[in-house]
Amino acid sequence: MESININNLAEECMKEIKNTMENLKKLNIVIIGKSGVGKSTLINAVFRENLATTGIGTPVTQRMQLYTKRNFPLAIYDTKGFELGKEAQEEVKNELIEQIKKGIRSGDINDTIHCMWYCINTQSNRFEPEEIQWIKDFRSQINSYKIPIIIVLTMSYSKSHASKMQKVIEKENLDVCKVLPVLALDYEVDENYTVPAYGLDKLIEIMEETLPDELADTLMSVQQANLELKRKKALSKVTAAAVAAAAAAASPIPFSDSAVLIPIEVTMIASITAIFGFEFNKSVLTALISSVFGVGSATIAGKTIVSGLLKMIPGVGTLAGAAISAGTASTLTTALGKAYIGIMTLMFNGELKEKDLETKAGRDKLGELFHDEMKKN
Repeated sequence: MESININNLAEECMKEIKNTMENLKKLNIVIIGKSGVGKSTLINAVFRENLATTGIGTPVTQRMQLYTKRNFPLAIYDTKGFELGKEAQEEVKNELIEQIKKGIRSGDINDTIHCMWYCINTQSNRFEPEEIQWIKDFRSQINSYKIPIIIVLTMSYSKSHASKMQKVIEKENLDVCKVLPVLALDYEVDENYTVPAYGLDKLIEIMEETLPDELADTLMSVQQANLELKRKKALSKVTAAAVAAAAAAASPIPFSDSAVLIPIEVTMIASITAIFGFEFNKSVLTALISSVFGVGSATIAGKTIVSGLLKMIPGVGTLAGAAISAGTASTLTTALGKAYIGIMTLMFNGELKEKDLETKAGRDKLGELFHDEMKKN
């Protein structure tokens, strides 16, 4: 069996991660609301790049600014002047509808508006008739485009108060996906009590359910509000890779396993990295990969050689070898993927830093996770 060149493998991972990130579709969100409703705070709490603090957005129309960041597949269309009365609100509506139609005409999902957040400050304690009519008029004019609208009740310090306001709005039977109370940041009432942030994970769940499938990976990559959904999406990549690895390893060609499995596992690692939104340098990836193969190399080599020898035996031996190899390939790929998700989770929670991965302790941690996952399978 050919030896694994860790350096080359790290380079392949780097290329695949870059390719995966560059091919994510761009998610376009419109956010509407009066000044002071907490739109910027909401945006920066939900997404892993502070788009709302990157300076002045690019003017799109008189009433809309576009906030983007290079190499980040998210665009926020922020409306202006919604608090200035009916005339300004009508301008917002007309400009937004034209922007939606423009995106549809382009035929490019990267230019299409995918979702709208209509933000209301819960502390204002009112949902004005003009706002109700605006949503109704807007929905009637864009109904054929099926763009999901989520009413976000911001600054919901009191859950009971927010719940009452939510019920009042829901009674209007507006054509929206959800009326959702959120508190974007922890709120300190006094030195003895802090209201913890909540609702952002639900917002991501609603978006996942309503956005096109082509944007599923993008949403997971750009959001930082729902770790469990990131893990769920990453596990789906592991499952797909394990199935592909089993199929590839079932080939009756002796010792073909490693040459076919490596690209599958590289793609899996790249997909998981993109979902968690991390950008690694080569030295970090080298440390990650070497720690896995350092722990698992004997097992990988032994099982692959045994199954390769069995494949060389005519008749039943070939079939037996293929079966063993398929099971082994699936097990190894699953263990690697789950261990890698474990590391990504630790990093997401701040329990492990990128620099830690280049240390012996960091490499040992991934090796330990890989070893534990191998025991489970």
